[in-house]
Amino acid sequence: MAIKKGEIVVVGLGPGGFENIPPYNLRVLKETGKVFLRTSRHPGVEKLPDEGIKFQTFDYLYDELTHFEDVYEHIATTLLKEYNREAETVAYAVPGNPTVAESSVEKLLQKAKDNCINIKIIPAASGLEAVYAALKIDPTSGLFITDALKLDKNSLQARMSLLVTQVYNRMVASDLKLTLMDYYDDEHPVTLVRAAGVENEEIIETMPLFEIDRREWVDHLTSLYVPGLTPALYPLDPIVNVMDKLRGPDGCPWDKEQTHQSLKRYLIEETYEVIEAIEENNMYKLREELGDLLLQIVFHARLAKENDSFTINDVIAEITEKMIRRHPHVFRELNLKTAGEVKKTWEKIKQEEKKESEQQSIIDVPRGLPALLRAEKIQSKVSKVGFDWPDIRGPREKVHEELHELQEAQEKGDKDNTFEEVGDVLFAVVNYARFLKVDPEEALTYTINKFVKRFRYIEKVAGEKNLSLENMSLQEMDKLWNEAKNLFIK
Repeated sequence: MAIKKGEIVVVGLGPGGFENIPPYNLRVLKETGKVFLRTSRHPGVEKLPDEGIKFQTFDYLYDELTHFEDVYEHIATTLLKEYNREAETVAYAVPGNPTVAESSVEKLLQKAKDNCINIKIIPAASGLEAVYAALKIDPTSGLFITDALKLDKNSLQARMSLLVTQVYNRMVASDLKLTLMDYYDDEHPVTLVRAAGVENEEIIETMPLFEIDRREWVDHLTSLYVPGLTPALYPLDPIVNVMDKLRGPDGCPWDKEQTHQSLKRYLIEETYEVIEAIEENNMYKLREELGDLLLQIVFHARLAKENDSFTINDVIAEITEKMIRRHPHVFRELNLKTAGEVKKTWEKIKQEEKKESEQQSIIDVPRGLPALLRAEKIQSKVSKVGFDWPDIRGPREKVHEELHELQEAQEKGDKDNTFEEVGDVLFAVVNYARFLKVDPEEALTYTINKFVKRFRYIEKVAGEKNLSLENMSLQEMDKLWNEAKNLFIK
């Protein structure tokens, strides 16, 4: 490649020591009248004077200017001022390959294009090749490469491995860490690589993500490698894509009309259908119903995304982070041996999380819960602060007291008071069940299912005898009911 007089030539210095600078690149620098280096902080620069190469550097700009962008702007402007079509050639030498992760060259090329000036590039091996070799990784297997100063968190793909170059100092590493911790666990193993391929200077250290800004040796020769998260065998992408299509311009009219409010009933229905499948111990049905419930979650996440609130990835990331945070005995070094210790720690962490939230009362539980379940949760919460009966006799006697008050209200014909007393009886029964360590919701569900099965027996036998339930006497139906009980239909 011939170098013409009066050109701007950008020369790569390679990834490491002097021996890695290609011979042709050295020759260009020797034959060029004006040589500028972006920085002298490169392992191969020290021996350039021995080759008779005189140069100026832009190192002073890093101290004078606050932002790297301003440094690159100044470099490009200076080089173009030095350029003269009739005068000697101007060479600009940079570490690695000029076209790989070299923002100053990008800026120079853009300005040169605007001024109709041709720039000649003399390539060399980039620092990336040295990092690949140091880490023993194949980038063709899937690797997302970016500059630490240009990291766009919206473009991150946590399942793909990530290589971040230009981790200039610990401050840059700290900013980088905070960004990445939105996508990876704090202890996700990462590797810092400094001076890859440079003899006696190379450092390779694997550590938890949260530690990357704690290494004194982090400098302009440092890169960060972040292994991708293990991908799920069946990721959520397919169903998310289906939902995007349904809500899209050519999607389903019904789906496009839905809101968070309109979908509430379906969320409740699908939840109860999941519970029904569990009660029936029907795994095929459970698999189907869990899919229906998942669809509701994806639907709500899609609506939130349209309002720029959050995405399904945010939902998954938050619950993943929460589960890790609330299980310090699994993901940290906390030693918990019993389920009771685990539950106590869980509640403590949960309360700490809510210190700054709107929930201030210990009895704040979701109002949308079934009444029996909500009652049990409220009673359990107040019990933890000592607002409870000393033993089971208290709640048992309370049930009898409330039943008596209900009878009095009913005998007086006081409908409003009767309504209230029915609620008091149910609340007292839930409290009694709690002392008996019986889940009232499950107990009532069991009884309802038992009743349904026995009544279906009555319907079945009546149908076999060509009898109409409406024409059967109570005694006839009661006889069949007792038959069902004797057949142990539960």
